[in-house]
Amino acid sequence: MAKKIPIHPAHPERICWGCDRYCAVDSMYCGNGSERAQHPVELFGSDWLEFGKEEVIPVKKVQEAP
Repeated sequence: MAKKIPIHPAHPERICWGCDRYCAVDSMYCGNGSERAQHPVELFGSDWLEFGKEEVIPVKKVQEAP
């Protein structure tokens, strides 16, 4: 079962968020590469949960000519 990701961690820069282990930056066990995976709050800002939730306006259907 996957661990729940914290929404607003205190220091996201101290942890690799690439897998469920949440390794410290200086001791990554999973072999995720040479760099850590960033938390979404670092990439998209503090409102990262709202990303992509803009209101979708439906397109009006064009009536076909008879």
